[in-house]
Amino acid sequence: MIFADLLQLNPMDNIYLYMIIALAILAIADLVVGVSNDAVNFLNSAIGSKAISFKTVMIVASVGVAVGAVFSSGMMEVARKGIFNPSEFMFNEIMIIFMAVMITDILLLDFFNSIGMPTSTTVSIVFELLGAAVAIALVKISAEGGGFTDVINYINTSKATQIIFGILLSVVIAFSIGALVQWISRVLLSYNFQEKKPHVGALFGGFALTAITYFIFMKGLKGTSYANESFDILGGGTMSNFLETQVLYIVTGCFLFWSLLSYIFIAFVKANIYRLIIIVGTFALALAFSGNDLVNFIGVPVAAYNAFLAWSASGVAATEFPMDILAAKVPTNNFLLLIAGMIMVLTLWFSTKAKKVVKTSIDLASQSETKERFQPNGLSRGFVRFAVMMSDSFSYIIPASVQAKIDKQFVAPAIDLSKDKVKDMPAFDMVRAAVNLMVAAVLISIATSYKLPLSTTYVTFMVTMGSSLADRAWGAESAVYRVAGVINVIGGWFFTAFSAFCAAALVAYLLNLNLTIMFPVLLLAAFVLLIRSTVMHNKKSKEVKAEDSLIKAESSSVQGVIQESAGNIANVVNRGSKIYSNAIKGLAKQDLLSLKKNKKQVDKLSEEVEDLRDNIFYFIKNLDESSVGASDFYISVLGYLQDMTQSLEYISKVSHKHINNNHKKLKFNQIKELKEVDLSIEKLFDETNEVFSSKSFEKIGGILNNKSEVFGLLTEKIQKQVKRTRTEESSPKNTTLYFGVLLETKDLLVATMNLLEEYHNAHDASIEPATIPTSSHGEEE
Repeated sequence: MIFADLLQLNPMDNIYLYMIIALAILAIADLVVGVSNDAVNFLNSAIGSKAISFKTVMIVASVGVAVGAVFSSGMMEVARKGIFNPSEFMFNEIMIIFMAVMITDILLLDFFNSIGMPTSTTVSIVFELLGAAVAIALVKISAEGGGFTDVINYINTSKATQIIFGILLSVVIAFSIGALVQWISRVLLSYNFQEKKPHVGALFGGFALTAITYFIFMKGLKGTSYANESFDILGGGTMSNFLETQVLYIVTGCFLFWSLLSYIFIAFVKANIYRLIIIVGTFALALAFSGNDLVNFIGVPVAAYNAFLAWSASGVAATEFPMDILAAKVPTNNFLLLIAGMIMVLTLWFSTKAKKVVKTSIDLASQSETKERFQPNGLSRGFVRFAVMMSDSFSYIIPASVQAKIDKQFVAPAIDLSKDKVKDMPAFDMVRAAVNLMVAAVLISIATSYKLPLSTTYVTFMVTMGSSLADRAWGAESAVYRVAGVINVIGGWFFTAFSAFCAAALVAYLLNLNLTIMFPVLLLAAFVLLIRSTVMHNKKSKEVKAEDSLIKAESSSVQGVIQESAGNIANVVNRGSKIYSNAIKGLAKQDLLSLKKNKKQVDKLSEEVEDLRDNIFYFIKNLDESSVGASDFYISVLGYLQDMTQSLEYISKVSHKHINNNHKKLKFNQIKELKEVDLSIEKLFDETNEVFSSKSFEKIGGILNNKSEVFGLLTEKIQKQVKRTRTEESSPKNTTLYFGVLLETKDLLVATMNLLEEYHNAHDASIEPATIPTSSHGEEE
């Protein structure tokens, strides 16, 4: 009936119906981008430890998400009255605030997902509500002739301050407690935790499972609609009251039950109790995420829908209908919660961005060497130096015998694997995974019991980082990179709050200027940006999969390395040919955009070659004494590849710099000569690419026979430029650039020919290549 009556409304009133429809669509989009971000909260421990298969992790998490959604209270008060005072706003103003929040939220979260950085959906929604409400409040105050201080009447300042304080405090406490508990756990259990006596594992299982169970009660069940209902079994009291008043009895009972069950599992069933802890912990965090963070995605649209129903039934103009109704508690439809839960589960399974965010967290916590995403900075170096200094100070205080015993507990068992196989190993062991889940559960439970707002993302991430530090995962080889990563993520969190506030305020202001025009324009812009981001992410993912990344060699003989590395040579030569040609074309056309893109391509190639050089340690470690020749050959090949990429890097950068600085264009003769050189280089690289792609190494001799012809061409061009410089050339910059390109091209050719000669001399078709036998490690994902 309500929607039928709405059809009779004037166009200005009908816009609110369109806004409700738009908010429903935005809620679905927000569920997708929100789950992609928050999946890191409950997936990183299970995936990082590889305690269970990836499929099992996803099933457990999916069940937790679905159960949490169905039993969710769904509508937390933060969306309606936690940040602003709804009675101070009219219906039209509330709709503008809610629309601004949802448009901003999906774009902000999608941005963080695209770069693979975990951020807080709670903080983003809170600061968006705050920013939009402040913007509309200032508009109202300005129209009424009030002062800036009147904003305090519109905003719930005490709640906002509490949330900000909770964020800052949770970051420090979570990191510190995570580090302390992990250090104690490792000292007691060591890396040989499965060899400890049954009662040790039973006590650890009792503590961990009790913490997680209480977390399920406090953060999961307490937030449901059933928590405030009376039950005869509780003497007529509510579940919420029972959980708050009987903490000691609940914890003691759970500890005794879980400790006994853990002992039975370890001593008689011979089961791995740590695996059970990780399964239960993953389920618990997934349940709590879905049951309580669901408001971050659908809370605002549901609040808008409730306001819309009240207004449409009132018959009062939108500009005159106060929003006192939002101060009352309104239950959310269970069917709506079920749909939301299903969307979250589907996102969990199919979102590639969720996997990217999880990977960032796992890489920063990894016990082994990983490809570091973040570059060290002054702050990270300072932190590491301070930590080393503190460690040295403690070593003077603690007796050497005690220090030796402690150090022994932190010695991880040596596993003889090549670096290529390290990816099959867990990022960290099950003790650390269990500690991550247990500590996060305890901290979130305590905060919930005291009604202190905090971000589950911040807590879980910082606990993981703290346990990594205590577990000595950040060694001398990786500390500056890992600390830089943590600083980047924390910086991103503060950026979330600031950008959420400002962006939502701006969108709300624009909507308020002219709702009928700005609403469709901003909505369309939001969806265009979201679709563009998704398309670009998918395209980038496909390019990464399709592109031939450089493969690390594992062969134990020269002939084996020749066969294995052929693909790398073909790859470098093929990409190098394109980079060189693009640099010459960019110079000829003065195409700054093309040269900038080319510079990125050569940087990527240089980085991949550098990764291969970093792998030398692992390659040599895998060789036996009779295979030293293979290491000499491999090191020489990598040296020539690096020489080639350095030459390409120089040519690309000086070309970009010349055009970027608006220097004089190269003369026609210079461009013509460079194109002749480019054609000659392209022909050489095409022939080389063909040899290595088809592994027809016997054809290398034919290419080497033409060496003098290519070098002769270069010498000729250099001599011509010398003559021009002495007679007609008037631009020092042009001369420098031209000589620079030609001389670096000569170095490129020298490195290429040396590489070809290395393969030509080493290849022997009569010898069968010997490779290192591969062994299967790790669990199938």
